[in-house]
Amino acid sequence: MKIFNTTSAAVGLAMTAMVTVAAPASATECIAPSNPGGGWDFTCRTIGRILSDLDLVEGNVQITNMPGGVGAVTYAMVANERPGDADLIVATSTVGITQIAQGRYPAPIDAMRYLAMLGADVGVIAVDDESPIESLAQLTEMMAADPGSLVTAGSSGAGGWDHIRLLMVAREGGLENLGDLRWVQFDGGTDAVTQMMGGQIDVVSTDMGEIAGFVESGDIRILAALSDEPIPAFPDIPTAISQGIDVTGYNWRGLYTGGDVSDEDYAAWVERLETLYNSENWQTAAVEFGLVPIWRGGDDFEAYVREQEEVMAQISRDIGIIE
Repeated sequence: MKIFNTTSAAVGLAMTAMVTVAAPASATECIAPSNPGGGWDFTCRTIGRILSDLDLVEGNVQITNMPGGVGAVTYAMVANERPGDADLIVATSTVGITQIAQGRYPAPIDAMRYLAMLGADVGVIAVDDESPIESLAQLTEMMAADPGSLVTAGSSGAGGWDHIRLLMVAREGGLENLGDLRWVQFDGGTDAVTQMMGGQIDVVSTDMGEIAGFVESGDIRILAALSDEPIPAFPDIPTAISQGIDVTGYNWRGLYTGGDVSDEDYAAWVERLETLYNSENWQTAAVEFGLVPIWRGGDDFEAYVREQEEVMAQISRDIGIIE
């Protein structure tokens, strides 16, 4: 666990050791660059299962969890060791692209080929079910009046998407010096919520998909969904917009493969994933997990990812995360 202050947000990623993973002989593999239980893990496990169920790949999909550097360890391994492995796919999202935009991955965005996005997770602001903070209005008032009294956290580093979303809410609620708000980094929303339930964290900013189980169990309270409309699977959770805070924060879920994968293999993956997306299996699983199913694949998705990288860099500059 690392604790950052936003005013020193130019955090360099030091890769002191390279993780080596032996490529499977012939099986399809999906790497989730996080611990089990998070959104990237859901992406790999659910897509992997449906790929097998629909006979879109031979046999079962091997799932590998490889946490570290908010996806940077996996990115480095694929770029250096398996850039042409057509049997390898990796879960990614807005979080990963934000890290790239801020120079926190050890290779540029064109080191990979981006296959598709299959849905979007909605950002949420959560507190423990026993927290004295009972509304978004109360939270924004506290952040504006005494930001140092709060410890906030999520599944990204300082300047990551979870952090940016919370800072956007804080700024909209009246906080002028964004650097005064303390931030703690975890490798997954599940880890952040666990620490919040233990009393070490006051507020968690993450994706609904990361912590849906905690919501269903009643262990945490969602103050706001950062979406235009209520989340279909959790319609009773109010949006930030409905509470006077005009902020949205979607985190799409998708996959990339190595940058040296052939055009033929790349196109085949896009076709498989589009078939999977259109299946009842995926549509049901996505909604149950709190996602809004959205398809964007192939060249269209490649262009979208590059555009989003530029947007994330600009947002980061606007709030002083990068110069």
